[in-house]
Amino acid sequence: MIARAQTLARAAELRAQFEAAGAVPVETPILQPAATLLDLYGEEIRARAYVTSDALRGEQMLRPDFTVPVVQMHMAEGAEPARYTYSGEVFRRQEHDEDRANEYIQVGFEVFDRTDPARADAEVFALMAGLTAPLNLRATTGDIGILMAAVKGLRTTEPRKAALLRHIWRPRRFRALLDRYAGRVAMTPERKLLLDGIATPTDAPLIGKRSQREIDQRLQTLREDAAAPPISSEEVDMLDALLSVRETMPFALERLRDIAVDLPSISRAVDLLAARAGALSERDVDVEALPFEASFGRTSMEYYDGFVFGFFSRERPDLPAIATGGRYDALTRRLGRGVEIPAVGGVLRPGLMLELEARP
Repeated sequence: MIARAQTLARAAELRAQFEAAGAVPVETPILQPAATLLDLYGEEIRARAYVTSDALRGEQMLRPDFTVPVVQMHMAEGAEPARYTYSGEVFRRQEHDEDRANEYIQVGFEVFDRTDPARADAEVFALMAGLTAPLNLRATTGDIGILMAAVKGLRTTEPRKAALLRHIWRPRRFRALLDRYAGRVAMTPERKLLLDGIATPTDAPLIGKRSQREIDQRLQTLREDAAAPPISSEEVDMLDALLSVRETMPFALERLRDIAVDLPSISRAVDLLAARAGALSERDVDVEALPFEASFGRTSMEYYDGFVFGFFSRERPDLPAIATGGRYDALTRRLGRGVEIPAVGGVLRPGLMLELEARP
């Protein structure tokens, strides 16, 4: 068992390394307003956050991560460009795995810089790679932005695109929607009756918070969706080909460029990936051997919308990622009320680093 004092000491060392790289140390409250997190993630955040209430401040959550409060702080008062570092506890409810920590120390590094996003991505990744190098970890990279660009380029309705984009981080729901929009799932008799207007529950008692008008609008939206032509098999096949890309960086780029011939909406995102690969090479990252997975980050990195990465133990595959990070430009826009700045960051878990160092 690693003592808390050891973890705090290692966290201080890591934070000092980030300060040496130009980061300003910042602190954020442990209690965060629940409204902001609920607005970002929806009610699903309650399943993994500790929620409490305050008579004056309303509903609060124990800090599930540092990125959101750091972005709020920067968008309110930060200068440009900016680099920040922090360390402290984060809290995650664990309902299915008692062996996973529900409280642990996290150390992070965030970059807000609109000058050259590819170089900023490479800066964060290279720092994390250097700090974890003695642990002989396995690195994985991805790019949520490529999949988002593919969805935005589909020849279908805007509501369908919006629904698919909303569920990119929920692969099973995303697949179910895609299959439905492609006409690959038969409509149930009950749904058909409802959409045909035969089973519209206008006389049923209203239960919950939706008004009759909201229910009618929702039904009309569903009927319009049912009347829209299906997404073509060719586009679905291209999405499947994109999601199956799992190669080292050079071969991944080659495959993605081939896919972009038939799916041109991803061309700019693929160009950004190529620029990032070049920036990583300049920082002495072995890009030739660096893994790239187009689906990486879709189950655990909900606010990332571009570059994503993780570092994992080769000897202890049971452990969660030792370091993770990525780009979250859209988050700065949402929290900045329309004002945005390209941003990328990463976090380390010093407790896990010590655990790996202590292994025989």
